[in-house]
Formats: sequence, C-alpha cells, structure tokens
Amino acid sequence: MSNQPECHFSLVLISLLSCTTNQARLTVSPSSSQFYEGDFVSLSCEEDDSSAGWTLRRNTSKRQRTQCGDVWGKPAGSSCNIINAASHDSGVYWCESREGPISNMVNLTVTGGSVILQSPVLPVMEGDDVTLLCKTKTTPSNLPAAFYKDGSLIRKQPTGHMTIQHVSRSDEGLYKCDISDHGESPSSWITVTGKPTTTSPSTHTPVSTSNSIPTSATRPGPSVLLHVLISVGSVCVVVLLVLLALLLRRDVDRKPEEISTAVVYSAVRAEDVSIGDKTIRKRSPRL
Repeated sequence: MSNQPECHFSLVLISLLSCTTNQARLTVSPSSSQFYEGDFVSLSCEEDDSSAGWTLRRNTSKRQRTQCGDVWGKPAGSSCNIINAASHDSGVYWCESREGPISNMVNLTVTGGSVILQSPVLPVMEGDDVTLLCKTKTTPSNLPAAFYKDGSLIRKQPTGHMTIQHVSRSDEGLYKCDISDHGESPSSWITVTGKPTTTSPSTHTPVSTSNSIPTSATRPGPSVLLHVLISVGSVCVVVLLVLLALLLRRDVDRKPEEISTAVVYSAVRAEDVSIGDKTIRKRSPRL
C-alpha cells in the first residue's frame, strides 16, 4: 500500500514522456488491475509491426526499466508470464521498441490481503458503462461491499458489484472497496478517455476586420491593380474628350459674332465738309 503513490507517479511521468503514436498495445490476462499473491498473470504486446522488436518493461518501487526475463517474468514470444505473482511485482508495465516509442501503460497491484477490486485495466471510453467488482479470495464474490472514489464513499452495494453508467471525465480517480469483516482492497486508478470525433473541413470564409492586416491571400494581385488603373484611365480620357468638345463648340459659336463686330467697328464712314472754297473729307473716328 505504501508503494502505490510511487507507482502512480511513475505512470503519470511515463505518460508525459510518451508523445509518439502507439504502435503496440499492452494487454493483461486476466483483465484486472489487482491480483492476489500467487496468481498467474500474462502480459502481451499486441504488435502492429513485428519488426519493431517490442520488449516488455516495468517500473517498481525497487527497480526501474527492468526487462522481462532479466529479474522477473518468463518471456513467451511477444508475451511475458508472471507465474507466481508477489507484492514486489506491483508497478507500471509497458511495451518498448528499439526505436524508442512505447505502448499504453498499465498499473498492476499485487496484494497479500483478502480483498481486491476488479476494475478496468485499460482506459474506458466516455459514455460507456463500467462495472466494479469487490471480491474476496476464499468466500463468494457477492458479499455486500462499500465503494470509494478518492477516499470518499460512493455507495454501498448488497451484491458486491457497482456499475457506473455513461462514465465521463469526472469519473476518473482512485477507486477501492471494503467488505465488512474481510478488509479493504488496494486503490486502482480508472482512466476515462474522450470519444474520437471526426470534423469535416469548414466551408465558412472568415471575414476580415478593419484591424486585421491583409495577407498575401487577401492582398489584390497585379491583374486586379491593372484593371483598376485601366478603368480610372478610361474615365479620365472620357472627361477630357467632353471638355475638349465643349471648348471647341464655344469657339465656333463666338467666331461669327467677333467677325461681324470687327467689320462694323472697323468701317470708315467718309463725310464731305465744305469750309469756304475748300472741300475737306472728314473721316469718322474708328470706334
């Protein structure tokens, strides 16, 4: 029991370091996270690529990253069998390849007590139903039991099993059970994962705001600028032609009037004036 926090810490640490896509899946048979001392446990690396050379390793409170067959377990192909489980076999187990990627990890607990909690050893999916079974080693497994999550009582069940319907992320935590006159089980962590979602590409075109900086995708290209310049130039030419036509028309209308006025004002009217015995021709002044 005192080694459980270290095992949980190791599980979280290895999970954070595992950022690559899993290429193998670790399974446990029987499917449980808790076992009695003396039980037979088989762990298998279900490989997607047999050439990867997967190896089963574990972390315990005494040894780190030990390989199956060195100081524990008996290799059997891609599996590793623990013939006679002991409390020192409690720890975090995973599959690792020569290239470095690791599989999912499982936390196994082997107890010398008389009560264990059978709970999912692998993560469960959101929305699924999960059944927990509190059992003893020597007596029937349908004894009344109390179930706890993170140290708080959830409920008491008369038949020794409890079903959590439609699990969610809030159901993650440490679970244990207690059977009166028999004892308490170790704690096991239950992980809940979200359902995979498929999203279709959005057809919505984002609208830029006045504060946004135009990118190369929204900035007008050379062809657009050319069309704008041609349009502006055409308007200017039309305006100039209209102004020129008006000026020419104005000049044409003014010329007959100017010619007529020039003839009238430039005409010289001669008058004869007699002074004594002389006749003087008097010209009218040019107006």
